[in-house]
Amino acid sequence: MTVDAVIDTEGTALPPVVDRATWQEARDALLAREKAHTRAGDAIAAARRRLPMVEVDAARPLTGADGPTTLLAAFEGRARLVAYCHMWHAGHSAAEQCPGCTYFNSQVRELAYLHARGVTYATIAQGPYADSVRYRDFLGLEAPWYAIDAAGQEALELDGGFALLAFLRVGDRVYETYRTRGRGVEVMAPTTGLLDMTVYGRGEPWEDSPAGWPQPVVVDGSDFCLDGRPAAQWSRIAAGRTPAP
Repeated sequence: MTVDAVIDTEGTALPPVVDRATWQEARDALLAREKAHTRAGDAIAAARRRLPMVEVDAARPLTGADGPTTLLAAFEGRARLVAYCHMWHAGHSAAEQCPGCTYFNSQVRELAYLHARGVTYATIAQGPYADSVRYRDFLGLEAPWYAIDAAGQEALELDGGFALLAFLRVGDRVYETYRTRGRGVEVMAPTTGLLDMTVYGRGEPWEDSPAGWPQPVVVDGSDFCLDGRPAAQWSRIAAGRTPAP
């Protein structure tokens, strides 16, 4: 069942108001599609588990809280590692750091459930550790934070861009089992899924919405910003934290 938008007296586009039975009919039809989508996602996850893997250098140097370390050590003794590769704009202020990376990485907070399943989560910043970890501390993030140099970025084929990588440890050897970028990293951001549940969605121009639906968001990086900064920074500034770097 589909219905056209209506316009209220103030010129705002709204869904039409219907009785509960009519609403339930439309909701049930959508629910069938949602369940099919879930099952399709399960099938894709099953295929993901069947991907081959490629060995990477377990001794690949990283810099962490205690100084020089390795990719192997980043597993913290667990068998699996999920790493978000955070873009870093060296020499730029906090306000100029990647708003997308800030948006996605700052939403991964509670790690106990990953740890309980034998998975470590960490951030690997593509820039100097001393600068980038100050940004992490400014945001109040608690996940392990590492930095990787240009040679390490090249070895992992990061190309200076953001990515979400999954690794498997077998003894002292490390294998890459999965990677994604672009919209593939949306799994990190429950905010995105919650917006999709609302009547106006994300408000982005690519969305298929009824005529008149507000779509004020320009997808150019500023969609993660508020008043010239990544939106997450303002609550930290209000709490008295000094922006870094």
